[in-house]
Amino acid sequence: MVIEAFPPVETADDYGLLAIGGDVEVLSLLLAYRQGIFPWSTYGDMLTWFAPPDRALLFLEDVHFSKSFSKFLKTQPYHIRINTNFAEVISRCQEVINRGEQDGTWITDEIVDGYTGLHQAGFAFSVEAYLKDSLVGGLYGVSINGMLAGESMFYREPNASKVCLAFLIERMRQHTIPWLDCQVMTDNLESFGAREVRRDIFMKLLKEQLSRKVDLFQRDEDIGIWRPKHASA
Repeated sequence: MVIEAFPPVETADDYGLLAIGGDVEVLSLLLAYRQGIFPWSTYGDMLTWFAPPDRALLFLEDVHFSKSFSKFLKTQPYHIRINTNFAEVISRCQEVINRGEQDGTWITDEIVDGYTGLHQAGFAFSVEAYLKDSLVGGLYGVSINGMLAGESMFYREPNASKVCLAFLIERMRQHTIPWLDCQVMTDNLESFGAREVRRDIFMKLLKEQLSRKVDLFQRDEDIGIWRPKHASA
């Protein structure tokens, strides 16, 4: 049954836990993201919803990559595609531990089904890196108007997921989208320049971006060998 309402985000506990249960139908996920809420199964298969007091955001003006990765980008070998293999990307991400660096994956089969539905409805995207037609890295996220949330990423070859992130950042800059919602801070995100903002500030920023009409991706884009115009991305 589709969720009709969430509690006010201010009622979340100190860890950001707001609600337990419900479903991840497309309308439920859209309702959540538009209110600054996201699902995170931290207790086995139990579906839990979070609106943390401090939100991890990657402001594009703060993005920085290491010198070695910036050098790698100049000759990077990966073929970039958009939205051509969402199912495989989220399946590979299911094997990775990278949200809050918790033990075990937060991407349950229920989450996979929910975000696949969101993708089919046009609100979730994947950025994919290929080497000789093999998927070697990627990321997926949620896109609603001018709001982008990065959900998870994986790699099978060096720097493949980072190249996908660098591509996403360049595409966001082209559409003047100022930040990427990373939700929960990790050491990896912090190394790219992500920082935390208070929930009340995030909610104001979210409202601004949701009010924008942005068409960031087309279906099934084949970018080819992509390299940024500026090595620092």
